Parts: sequence; structure tokens; C-alpha cells
Amino acid sequence: MPLFEYAVLRVVPRVEREEFLNVGVILYCASQGFLQVKTELNEARLLAFTGPTLDVEDLRARLRAFERICRGRAEGGPIGQLAVASRFRWLTAQRSTVVQTSAVHPGLCVDAGATLARLFAELVG
Repeated sequence: MPLFEYAVLRVVPRVEREEFLNVGVILYCASQGFLQVKTELNEARLLAFTGPTLDVEDLRARLRAFERICRGRAEGGPIGQLAVASRFRWLTAQRSTVVQTSAVHPGLCVDAGATLARLFAELVG
């Protein structure tokens, strides 16, 4: 069974408080050449959590950048043109911003796409 790695995408509205809301999952499986992110913004839940100061459009733009980098090619900018493993490492690097990722976790899967859907349902949905 192929090895995969994943991280949870989190909205951290005030980094000094370290409170977060899960909004997506990014999954990488080298043997399947798979790198995808799945996100969902429940605006009502987000605003209840963050208050009215959150710029939802800016947050959407940040999440779209994750999607473009995962897809690769020129639309992902310089990072999107890196090898798949390097893109995953860049996306999951520790950062202090409104969108952060959890630690990277490993697992085994047969179908990376189905595993992404399952993890998303368990951790975000």
C-alpha cells in the first residue's frame, strides 16, 4: 500500500492566541503523483469564531493560492513549478499567518483521492 502524507489547513485569526478552525486538508502521495487540497469555508461558522474583523475574501484568495500551487504549472507561480514533493513541503512549512497547516501526518492508502475525501469529512466537514 502506498505511503501518503497530509496536513490540515487551519484559519488562525489571531496568531498570538493560537486558536484555529480547520478549513481544509492537503494530501501528498509520491507513488501516485498526487498533490491536492480540499477546502471549505463555512462563513457563518468562521465569523462566529473570528468576529467581523476577518477579511473573508482575502482568506479565499489565500486558499486559492494553495490550490494553484498544488496544480503546479505557471499558474502556481515559482513555487507551483517546483517538483511535487517540494511543493508539498513548501505548503506545509511552519508559518505565522492567518492560514497555517498542522504537523504533517503519514498513512497508507490505496486511492489518494478517496483518502483525501475521507480525511476532509473527518477533520473539516
